[in-house]
Amino acid sequence: MKFLTLERGQLGSLVDETVVDLAEAGRLLGKSLETPTLLELVEAGGDAARKAWDLTQDAIAQKIACYPYSEVKIIAPIPQPKRNIFCLGKNYLDHAKEMLGRVDKDEKLPTQMIIFTKTTTSVIGPGDDIPSHGDLTSKLDYEAELAIIIGKRGINISPETAWDYVFGYTAFNDISARDLQSEHRQWFRGKSLDGFAPMGPVVVHRSIMPDPENIEVCSRINGEERQRAKFSQVIFDVPAIISTLSKGMTLLPGDIIATGTPAGVGMGFDPPRFLRPGDEAIVEVTGVGQLINRVV
Repeated sequence: MKFLTLERGQLGSLVDETVVDLAEAGRLLGKSLETPTLLELVEAGGDAARKAWDLTQDAIAQKIACYPYSEVKIIAPIPQPKRNIFCLGKNYLDHAKEMLGRVDKDEKLPTQMIIFTKTTTSVIGPGDDIPSHGDLTSKLDYEAELAIIIGKRGINISPETAWDYVFGYTAFNDISARDLQSEHRQWFRGKSLDGFAPMGPVVVHRSIMPDPENIEVCSRINGEERQRAKFSQVIFDVPAIISTLSKGMTLLPGDIIATGTPAGVGMGFDPPRFLRPGDEAIVEVTGVGQLINRVV
């Protein structure tokens, strides 16, 4: 099951290269759609995803409300999150090593999770432009990541039950202004400018999520591969992340958690290779497809 958000904010689904407008399909097939947006689908829980997928299958079978993927406008899966995006820093060992002393002068590898957030207004979707903010930064960087979407409310979640709280996953680009990140001695501002959280194009439901060792996270800048790693290479895995974040703090349906980036970010090169206006950044996560954005 793969879900997405169409141009008017309505819920859609993807089967191979065919997009189904589920609102239109429900109207034409006489089947009311109780969850008109992806966020509402996540919040509904229970059988809501299965019902939406059953409607997808009916629409495909009858060729109703079906459109070629290449011809539809897709926006971020959750274009207006209800609260900030949770993010993990230095969660791949090789990336932690390449960043030693480069941003916060920390010369030690992390022994605890590094957790920060990005503002809701930083979210953009597939095909949207990444603002270079040239008046604020000269060190614009990319970070390919897998982001998970929380599917139900929970607090003090055990690692053993953590996967039960995952709705699905998507691709995420943690755009960063490295100079702001260093100057302010914390990461919030350097990670949260408008346009600094491209995500999408689809959310893959947990029911068809491959095992972590079968998921690859990669990035390409202007066609050149910069990052590639298995999701199983993270230092702190999804059960550990969810369990830690939920200790004393309630996680909500629709919460987005970006799980960290592999080695190969622009700042990790010598000399650094930062993004410039005109650059094309592609993030690809197994099952999700390509998240493509251009810097302007």
